[in-house]
Amino acid sequence: MPRHVEKDALMLVVALLAPPVLSVILVSFRGAFRPVDVALVLVVIVVAVAVYGRRLAGALAALSAAAWFDFFFTQPYGRFTIAKAPDIGTTVLLLVVALVVSQLAARARRLEVIAITDAEHLSRIHRTAELAQSTRSPGTVVDHVNKQLTEILGLRGCRFEYGSLLGHPARLERDGTVVVGRKHWDVDRKGLPAEEIELRTFANGHYYGRFMLRPVAGTIPSPQARLVAVILADQAGRALGTAQPAHENA
Repeated sequence: MPRHVEKDALMLVVALLAPPVLSVILVSFRGAFRPVDVALVLVVIVVAVAVYGRRLAGALAALSAAAWFDFFFTQPYGRFTIAKAPDIGTTVLLLVVALVVSQLAARARRLEVIAITDAEHLSRIHRTAELAQSTRSPGTVVDHVNKQLTEILGLRGCRFEYGSLLGHPARLERDGTVVVGRKHWDVDRKGLPAEEIELRTFANGHYYGRFMLRPVAGTIPSPQARLVAVILADQAGRALGTAQPAHENA
């Protein structure tokens, strides 16, 4: 059997087994951690699998993590059922974030992106996820993400535009690359372009608006930071998707 086939098969096994093994270890500390903290740890495992495996391995790891999180960390314990609404939200959030991050990590291999395990990046994802889950105002989430994007990308400013797409600005793609016109812009060599960059916001396949990023020309945010920016924009999209009808698909 070719080596790459053996590796893929091994990563599929790891994808299925790593989340329950880690969950069994963490269950001893169930009283010391909030469920959302456990979910973040499981996301790290999912991303690691996606980086070293393929997209299928990342997807299987995300599904396995969500299932065993439900089994061990939501009441009633030891059953694949959920009694409390907040636990349902956390489990769904774990699945969605794990799937998005794992697939982005798999797609971004050509950028030599490592797993998003940086504590600051994970903290930003965590705080935004909690805010999206706890607030009934999507505008609050959008304002929070505006601030987060400004910080992690070193921007001069950032604003959110609701509604239809206008013009053809540079675009931050879902894999962390930047496109100017129809050509990829080498951020790692040239830094961000001087013009505004759009970061589109989606939920359930529908377009809700875009963050307009005003970069400092030549700033070079890391590939990880660009991927985190996409994840944060997606979280804002989910908040918007629960509160208003979808605008046109992009």
